[in-house]
Amino acid sequence: MRILDRYILKSVIFIFVSCIFSFLFLYIIIDVLSNLDEILKHGATLTLMIRYYLSYLPVMFVQVSPFACLLSTVYTFAKLNHNNEIIAMRSSGLSILEIAKNVLFFGLFISLLVFWVNDRFVPSALAENQKIKIQMEEGQNSHKAKKLEVILNLSMYGSRNRLFFISRFFTKTKTMEGITILEHDDHQNLTKKIVADKGTYVDGLWRFSKCITYDFDRNGQVIDEPSYFDEEIMAIAETPSDFANLRQKPELMDIHQMQDYIWRVSKSGATTVIRNLKVDLYQRFTMPFTSIIIILLGIPFSLMSGRRATGMASVGISIIVGFLYYILDAVFLAIGKSGLLMPFAAASMSHLIVLSFSLYLIARLP
Repeated sequence: MRILDRYILKSVIFIFVSCIFSFLFLYIIIDVLSNLDEILKHGATLTLMIRYYLSYLPVMFVQVSPFACLLSTVYTFAKLNHNNEIIAMRSSGLSILEIAKNVLFFGLFISLLVFWVNDRFVPSALAENQKIKIQMEEGQNSHKAKKLEVILNLSMYGSRNRLFFISRFFTKTKTMEGITILEHDDHQNLTKKIVADKGTYVDGLWRFSKCITYDFDRNGQVIDEPSYFDEEIMAIAETPSDFANLRQKPELMDIHQMQDYIWRVSKSGATTVIRNLKVDLYQRFTMPFTSIIIILLGIPFSLMSGRRATGMASVGISIIVGFLYYILDAVFLAIGKSGLLMPFAAASMSHLIVLSFSLYLIARLP
């Protein structure tokens, strides 16, 4: 690596690391101060507080990495421009992309790291963070801690076009309470409704107690009288692990879980839910590359901002550019979830537009 490349890369890495630690420190301080009354009220221990904020570190890293990349790039290149070092490099025959080559490799490395952390650590970190938050709110006694083993208000699309609504699911005992199952045909017409007080998984079968079954015709009217059983064995393919591993929010699933869940939901024919999940899935693949794309965007802005654009001006440019980028991304995601764009196009369109715009600005630099 050339001395010049090391000089630029060292500045970018130093500012990036400084930004990450600064953002994490500020977030913790602000969050503690804003929730200090609740912390004192519930008597949260220092150990629990440390666990709470440690569990949130992967989430914060994923969220602030693109902005840290942008800020470090804008500041570094604005400083080089301010000191006429860019002019000297261009005079020696180097293009902008040659000057920024190692910075782009660094951005690619951060993008791959964000992808790995976002898939491997963020879902479990968010789940752990929520559990610790509940534990902090409920106190430290064991009786309340047992509530963490219960999944409340569970909903799930299953096989054979079934939609499950479960009031309480006890993961340890493999028992569910307050069960409602809606079965649909291929045209999403309701054909059967099953209501049960309790369901227990025993020897690979679901045993429902106090079970009432309603059959419906094509017009949605009940056929004959509902059938009632004190106990009934139900032919349900979903196991307790399927319900226990279910994540109602896409951010609580890793990519494999999302793909598996989309496959299950696809059998129910719920097109809107499938479309939304696909947009979220494809966003998992495209979002990490925001870091390298935003570096490309920051380079021309830092060089076109004039020789005085250093220090706080770099921060201002970074905030504006990053804000516009995220607005554009949010707009296309919303369009995709509305059905006006294909899911993959919705998840990648903002990145393609910003990438094309960045390369255009770089090409127009003198």
